[in-house]
Amino acid sequence: MELFEKYNLRELNLELLARQVVEGFIIGLHRSPFHGFSVEFAEHRLYNQGESTKNIDWKVYARTNKLFSKKYEEETNLRCQIVLDDSSSMRLRADKDDRLSKLEFSALAAASLMHLLQKQRDAFGLTVFGEEIETHTKAKSSNQHLKLLTMYLQKMLRDTRARRQTNAAQALHKIADTIHKRSLVIIFSDMFDDPSRQADLFSALQHLKYAKHEVILFHVVNKAKELDFNYENRPYEFEDLETGERIKLQPNQIKESYIRQVSAYTEELKLKCLQYKIDFVEADINRGFKDVLQAYLIKRKKMT
Repeated sequence: MELFEKYNLRELNLELLARQVVEGFIIGLHRSPFHGFSVEFAEHRLYNQGESTKNIDWKVYARTNKLFSKKYEEETNLRCQIVLDDSSSMRLRADKDDRLSKLEFSALAAASLMHLLQKQRDAFGLTVFGEEIETHTKAKSSNQHLKLLTMYLQKMLRDTRARRQTNAAQALHKIADTIHKRSLVIIFSDMFDDPSRQADLFSALQHLKYAKHEVILFHVVNKAKELDFNYENRPYEFEDLETGERIKLQPNQIKESYIRQVSAYTEELKLKCLQYKIDFVEADINRGFKDVLQAYLIKRKKMT
C-alpha cells in the first residue's frame, strides 16, 4: 500500500500500478503453495500449417528461419466477469489520512486481477453499477481489451458526481441474466444497500449461483471505521453519502448498538454466501491486495 501513500490514484496510471501490484505478488509466490501456478512457457513445438499465428516465436524464426510455436502450461478458457459497486458509500474516506477509498481499492484490485487474467490467457469483462448498470463489457483476453477496461476504471475514478445510490440486487439479477456462459464472477462491494431490499439482495446472489457461475464476493470495507467503529470519543457529524442525511453525536453514544447491528448483518451475509457456495472474502482496504489475488488463485485452481 505504500505505493499510494502520497498520491491521488485518479492522477496515476492505473495499468502501471496494477502491473506493479501483480509483479510484487508473483515475486512472493515462491514462499506460498501457489509457486508455478501462473501460466508459464513450457516448450517449443513445430508450427503446423493452418494454426493460429499468435503463439509463433518470431525471435526463434529470425535465428533459425523455421516456425515454432510456444506451448504454455495451464492453458485454460476461464471466463471472468469483474463487478464493481460505484455507489457513494464506496467513495468513503473515513479519515483525511486514508490512502485509498473503497472504490479506489476496488478499482486497483480489479485492474490487478485483469492484468493477472491476461497473463494467464483468460478472458475477462467488467461491469460497473450504481442504481443502474453503468458499464458492461463482454469477456475478452486481448491486451487492447485490458487497456480499454483500465481506461473505463480510470474514468470512473475521475467522475466526482455526488449522491450515487445503489441497487445491488437489481444489478446482480441483470448480470446473472446477461452472462450466458459459465463464468467466474468477482464482485467488489461494501454490500450496503437499502435494508428493505436485503432479501432481494440475497436472492440476487443466489441467482448468480443458479445460473451455474462461480462467485467470489469481496466485501470491501474500512474495517477499523465501518465494522469496529473505531473513532475518538468526541463530537462528530456523520453523513449518509447516498442520501445526504446528517447526524451529530459522540461515537460512544451508539458504538455498542452500531457494532451489534453491523455484525449481525455481516454474519447473515456470510451465512448466505456459505449456503449458496459463494466465496466470501473480507477485503479490508488497509490490508493491501494479497488477500484478493490469493483468493482468486485458489478459486481458479479449483475450476481448472
